[in-house]
Parts: sequence; C-alpha cells; structure tokens
Amino acid sequence: MAESVYQRVLGDDFARLDLRLRRYFGMPPEGAVGVGRGVYDEAGPVGVGGRLLKPLLTWMAWQRILFPEHGEGIAFTVVNRPDVRRGTLSAQRTFEFEGVRRVMEDTMLVRRGRLRDRLGRTRWLEVDLVPEVVDGGLRMTSRGLRVRLGFVALPLPRLARVTLDERSDPDGVHQRVDVRLSAPLLGEFFRYAGIFSYDYRLLR
Repeated sequence: MAESVYQRVLGDDFARLDLRLRRYFGMPPEGAVGVGRGVYDEAGPVGVGGRLLKPLLTWMAWQRILFPEHGEGIAFTVVNRPDVRRGTLSAQRTFEFEGVRRVMEDTMLVRRGRLRDRLGRTRWLEVDLVPEVVDGGLRMTSRGLRVRLGFVALPLPRLARVTLDERSDPDGVHQRVDVRLSAPLLGEFFRYAGIFSYDYRLLR
C-alpha cells in the first residue's frame, strides 16, 4: 500500500501518533479523498502585525494563500487529495466568513527526505516543514522559504515562521488544529485554530 507524505518523512515515528491523527495524516483508501468539517474558534490576522500586513493579506487571498478577514466561529472544510503517481498530497481549505468565502490551497511533497509545501493557486510559494510527534500529536515548524519560478526556486529571507499543532480532542470524535504565523519585529500576525471531524469519501 502506498504511504502518505507524512508516513514517508516520519518513518517509524508515524506509529506514535494517536489513532485519529494516523487516519488524518495517513493515506486514504484508493479512489477516496479525506474530508474534514468543523468550526474555527478564531481565523485570520491578529495583533498589530496583522493590521499592518492587511494589504499584503488581501493580495494573498487572491493567491489562495492567506486572507485579510478575521472572525470567530468560522465554519470550514478541508479536502485532502492524494496523488499516488506523483507522491503528493493536495489540500483545499474553505473558510465561510460572513459575506465572503476564502480558500487556501497547497500541495505537499517529499524531496530529499524532507517535507515540502507549495502554496497558492500556482504553487509558487514553497516552504520546508519539519514534523515532530509530540505526545501523540503532530507539530510542524517551518524552515526554508522560496519563490518558485518555473523549475527555479529562489530562497527568501526568513520573513515568517509557521507553527502547526494538531492533536486528538478528548471527546474521541474530533481533532484540534492550531496554526500560527509570526514574523521578526511584528510577532504573531495570523492564526487559525479550531476543531473538526474527518472521514474518507469515495470518488464517483
């Protein structure tokens, strides 16, 4: 059976994840996608940094990377689509703000044993992620950041840091995610955190 990008990078540590997270970060059955639905307690720009970066976040919303809206109790959906032939995992996250729908897109792949995430409509922004199993949950932190121009990837200064924590909820049904973005001088400027359920859906 094919392995997910997370299984390939984590190796034996993948078995240390809680069962619910192994289902989420594992490989869906052939002909299926993974679908999660839930509510974010909070989503969008935060703090002074979030206010200062709002014009950039507005442009990034068009790129399907981030967005300028902020809200609480935001319904969301995530769809994970593996491509066994290419060895990738593409995700689409939809945020239902009042009066506007925002979408984030990315594709995960493994290069030289490392997890790499390509973001946006055309996957032009690339970030290396380092996953670590912590008390049955998964923590990922960003390292390198690059702009992709065709087959060329140009390294960028360390403009932002991404931290993701995902863990099972004590209710035994849901899982929790907490994603934070921070930047030098500005501190934390973007966050989304909430709870959701996840299952597989067969494609017709």
